[in-house]
Amino acid sequence: MKLVTAIIKPFKLDEVREALAEIGVTGLTVTEVKGFGRQKGHTELYRGAEYVVDFLPKLKLEAAIRDELLEQTIEAIEKAARTGKIGDGKIFVFDLEHVIRIRTGESGPEAL
Repeated sequence: MKLVTAIIKPFKLDEVREALAEIGVTGLTVTEVKGFGRQKGHTELYRGAEYVVDFLPKLKLEAAIRDELLEQTIEAIEKAARTGKIGDGKIFVFDLEHVIRIRTGESGPEAL
């Protein structure tokens, strides 16, 4: 089992969610986050004053998946979230040692 975490631009959420649903990813957690990478923020003008926006709004998606869905999941996120511009985000993959569904007590891949 794997935990796939992706940081994406907020307006790409619906496209990514639909792409994941098409390949059979049934659960997704979404968190609003702020951050920066190579993009390093930007400057904006507001009422004539210039200020620096260091942390840009992003969405963090987390999906626990079976090992056999890993490559499809990565491809789906990459294709759906890509704009071709700086700040498209990143995908991280972690091993999941144990998963337990609280309601039923199921554990392992059956709990996904």
